[in-house]
Amino acid sequence: PDLLPACNGEMTTMSFLQDVVDILLQYVVKSFDRSTKVIDFHYPSELLQEYNWELADQPQTLEEILLNCRTTLKYAIKTGHPRYFNQLSTGLDMVGLAADWLTSAANTNMFTYEIAPVFVLLEYVTLRKMREMVGWPGGCGDGIFSPGGAISNMYAMLIARFKMFPEVKEKGMAAIPRLVAFTSEHSHFSVKKGAAALGIGTDSVILIRCDERGKMIPSDLERRIIEAKQKGFVPFLVSATAGTTVYGAFDPLIAIADICKKYKIWMHVDGAWGGGLLMSRKHKWKLNGVERANSVTWNPHKMMGVPLQCSALLVREEGLMQSCNQMHASYLFQQDKHYDLSYDTGDKALQCGRHVDVFKLWLMWRAKGTTGFEAQIDKCLELAEYLYNKIKNREGYEMVFDGKPQHTNVCFWYIPPSLRSMEDNEERMSRLMKVAPVIKARMMEYGTTMVSYQPLGDKVNFFRMVISNPAATHQDIDFLIDEIERLGQDL
Repeated sequence: PDLLPACNGEMTTMSFLQDVVDILLQYVVKSFDRSTKVIDFHYPSELLQEYNWELADQPQTLEEILLNCRTTLKYAIKTGHPRYFNQLSTGLDMVGLAADWLTSAANTNMFTYEIAPVFVLLEYVTLRKMREMVGWPGGCGDGIFSPGGAISNMYAMLIARFKMFPEVKEKGMAAIPRLVAFTSEHSHFSVKKGAAALGIGTDSVILIRCDERGKMIPSDLERRIIEAKQKGFVPFLVSATAGTTVYGAFDPLIAIADICKKYKIWMHVDGAWGGGLLMSRKHKWKLNGVERANSVTWNPHKMMGVPLQCSALLVREEGLMQSCNQMHASYLFQQDKHYDLSYDTGDKALQCGRHVDVFKLWLMWRAKGTTGFEAQIDKCLELAEYLYNKIKNREGYEMVFDGKPQHTNVCFWYIPPSLRSMEDNEERMSRLMKVAPVIKARMMEYGTTMVSYQPLGDKVNFFRMVISNPAATHQDIDFLIDEIERLGQDL
């Protein structure tokens, strides 16, 4: 009401925004305070009843608006809290946060150099650097920041299909043979989701068997490719995973690249979770062979701790993305502009409006350097190994798979005292199935920590602990173990 652009609104605006910043700063500081809760949990019906969230015809006062801001943060999950381990994206980076605030203030769109000159150039520089780290000579190729790993994977499918059958762009699926894609049974659900969205169909995604550590078995991949070809299907894409969601497994990329080369199939690497390891001299061997991929998904908002959202799709062949997606909209991509049109990147994206995601990553990279990211990532992997070493022989814990984790995923069952002497049968399984969900519910109600659980294949609910927050310490790992035991003793 009295804020800019209102007449003489400068003072009111400054003081209002100052108040907002104060609220945000208090929240930021609280996020790192271990004595505060990770979550102030309320059931949806309670939260709906406790406050009036409805939209009204009449405006509210600025005091009420500030109160709305406070309330919203009061019940928000503190994803930057050192004891929040629930998702692959955790932590709160100060430089990244500053960059996000700047991006919101600049409030522009990523489609042309005309309206986002600096951001477009930073995207160009950053994507080239990421492609260099993948191992493509001189950082050649193309890429785009997309709204998340699922969309990046979908772009890869779209481009792989276009590369093999360019006519699909105009004529659609009816004009081309029946396509099939291959990915591991532990891969992310977005591969099937992309196939559904692109009209390829989820039945056309063939799941390849994994070994006990969750890595794709190359011989099974080759067998299924030959089988599909015999049925008259056309294999167009293999999506290998570098860092699976649950086990944190790295598929054997060199063997997969050999198979893709032999059968002339597009090789995509979904490194949404594991791509960050390319920053670490100690751990990047886990992605050996990634340089042979045709496309790579890499999410800096996961392992590198860049604020959400920040996901890159990198493509080895330049110009392919443009020809696949461009529509030549003359009101946006005029061909007679007075600058180099190659910087108008909007036409190679599926979106029209596209958020500026690059600035957070670029500014953090400037602030830390590659060595800073490396130290952060190495520390997270060291913490995961510490957790693994601490529980692998501890009474009441069972590992889901043998051997130390390749990524920061540590998968385990907590076995309450009442189940420890039971023999391994149906009843023990069905009781164990219920343990993790109850402990998780109690964690949330106490607000002390959050860690994710899930079943997988024939394995009943187990905890999947992941570490990507640079604020986490050995003490936080110790705390988590004590907390699981405290909350699960009586089950």
